[in-house]
Amino acid sequence: MAVKKLAILGSTGSIGVSTLEVISGHRDKFQVVSLAAARSVEALAAQAALHQPGLLAVKDAAAADQLKALLPTGFKGKVLSGPQGYLEAAAGSGADLVVSAMVGAAGLLPTFTAAKAGIDIALANKEALVAGGSLVIEAARANGAAIIPVDSEHSAIYQSLMGQDRDGIKRLWLTASGGPFRDFSAAELARVTPQMALDHPNWSMGPKITVDSATLMNKGLEVIEAHWLFGQSFERIKVVIHPQSVVHSAVEYVDGSLIAQMGQPDMKAPIAFALSYPQRLALDLPALDLAQVASLTFFEPDLERFPSLALAFAAGRAGGSAPAVLNAANEIAVGRFLEGRLSYPGISACVEAVLEQNTSGSPASVAEVLEADRWARSKARAWVEDQGGSP
Repeated sequence: MAVKKLAILGSTGSIGVSTLEVISGHRDKFQVVSLAAARSVEALAAQAALHQPGLLAVKDAAAADQLKALLPTGFKGKVLSGPQGYLEAAAGSGADLVVSAMVGAAGLLPTFTAAKAGIDIALANKEALVAGGSLVIEAARANGAAIIPVDSEHSAIYQSLMGQDRDGIKRLWLTASGGPFRDFSAAELARVTPQMALDHPNWSMGPKITVDSATLMNKGLEVIEAHWLFGQSFERIKVVIHPQSVVHSAVEYVDGSLIAQMGQPDMKAPIAFALSYPQRLALDLPALDLAQVASLTFFEPDLERFPSLALAFAAGRAGGSAPAVLNAANEIAVGRFLEGRLSYPGISACVEAVLEQNTSGSPASVAEVLEADRWARSKARAWVEDQGGSP
């Protein structure tokens, strides 16, 4: 395996950190050529000192100045800031593979730019496909860029499709842990606090995605992502609650066969698969002992108690700007919830209210997607304020 040059967008987040941990165990196979973060400059400086990339990118000039002051003497890489810095990190650093792990819609334009440049993408930023799915997929196809999913569910489907005839697909099955509140009543859900929502039973993730996992919005975004990644209609994509998080997802074929991928709930495994595909890396992870697992359970999600999943399916079927609006409104609502300005049920109520106001058509460019995103954020902020939350 030739040394693969990596650009890691969102390097200080949970996926970025895990990616660098995987790389650290296989330094003969990977070279980090660029790292991008928002404002976690201390963590980024430490990463830069260890991996010596040629380019660093941060959100703004203030963060860039702070980063430069923290970098070790003799660091030779460039420090860039703002949207152009992220684009340069993605497509101007000489990377063979871009690890797209920025949080939220901010990852759309860098991911699209990498696809247009024909650079392979290890995709962890699901919002890039949720908001701009047709644009990213078309750019990747037109320029020969492979998109290899990092989400454990999509990685499982990707692996379950290897060597198979896609005309034989009957359904895609996305598994969900159900989060910490899968057995809560509606009354109990109304009393959920941010601290409760951040305590996920199986996975260690960032705050936003952890809340999304609790509301099942994360699964809804994954449904839309799966639609674009695998070219399947929403009628052929199903969600099933699987509390053990051992079966990461499955593909059902027309002959009745069900091919699934299983493993410990550790993101390093799908990350390593995406980095090294089509080869596999040896990882120091605990093996899955089927005898110890003993039993696996599955049940249908309750869309009344978890309306975010239903909203995502509806937005996906509606198409056009609806998925971008869904995602943007949800980002604002989750942020307000984590700040204590919005109740837990208020997250889905906010998203639903913004979706009901959306009348725009199908975005024809990334700029139009970002405009729909901007509009939805503004409407979501206004809705929260109208409900008595702070602006």
